[in-house]
Amino acid sequence: MLCPTGKWENEMSKRLAAIAVATFIAQGALADGDAEKVVFGTNWLAQAEHGGFYQSVADGTYEACGLDVEIISGGPQVNNRALMLAGRIDFHMGGDMLQAFNAVKEGIPVVAVAAIFQKHPQVILAHPGEADSWDELKDLTLLIGDNGFTSYYQWMIAEHGFTVEQREPYTFNPAPFIADKGKGMQGYLSSEPYVVEKEAGFKPNVFLIADAGYSSYATTIETMAETIETRPEVVKCFVDGSLTGWYNYLYGDSAAADELILAANPDMSQDKIDFAKNMMLEQEIVDSGAALETGIGSMTDEVIGDFYEKMVASGVIEDELDWKASYTLEFTNQKVGMDLK
Repeated sequence: MLCPTGKWENEMSKRLAAIAVATFIAQGALADGDAEKVVFGTNWLAQAEHGGFYQSVADGTYEACGLDVEIISGGPQVNNRALMLAGRIDFHMGGDMLQAFNAVKEGIPVVAVAAIFQKHPQVILAHPGEADSWDELKDLTLLIGDNGFTSYYQWMIAEHGFTVEQREPYTFNPAPFIADKGKGMQGYLSSEPYVVEKEAGFKPNVFLIADAGYSSYATTIETMAETIETRPEVVKCFVDGSLTGWYNYLYGDSAAADELILAANPDMSQDKIDFAKNMMLEQEIVDSGAALETGIGSMTDEVIGDFYEKMVASGVIEDELDWKASYTLEFTNQKVGMDLK
């Protein structure tokens, strides 16, 4: 007797996940010995944008590869990157490649080994009818935070003709935007659009800066150069496990991972998780670009080089930086997990 489509798809997802785990057991360099303790620090509180990592903890993918992975949440008072520099954690969730470039500039041996987000999730919001295209945002007063002003907004000025004068500081309070149709506001794809829709009762226009040419990867996996040199098998297992987790999280049964996220972040809700996941899929944040050919987590010299040139042209980063020292392609672009899609 044939089972309903949803049930069949769920069972198929479980079978594919089991196949992936079995593959890790067969191939994992660490699988024959005791599990090696690994600590991964995120850059913010637990949320759907971290889902693939929690997925691999929940379904045993990391464990099958020989790793005992603990995820430590970031937050406004937590600097997990500093903990990695101090040797207290093994891997860190980076922001975009600008952070990686700055590490090279400062002589800090941090290396990006994979990029989960092929598109940067930074957005600009506008009221419907006030700005219905990217170019029409130039007619608005834009609420942009200090970090954004010194990074992507400099690119918006240099490449798209936005001005310093139209920018007002963003205090991470959407009320001024909601109250004034003449204002636009920075946001994170899965956060501010959700808040505005819930609090104000309207769906804002959302413009991804990535779609306008801001070509940086985001949500990278970072580690120290010494870790790559002395524990390459651990790096490989963690990267492979994470990429497999992202396929299972986006295209399989993510209930167990969502439970871990909700437990780690009491302020999170299932509806916000669902909203974020839908936005990541709808806007192709994770699975687009090179990832369609070589798998989630992919990076290329061309994309990173293009972003570096844009940041130099915008005056955000200095020229003649050894930008290729900020990442390695050794552990990604290998189609890991693509069979789970």
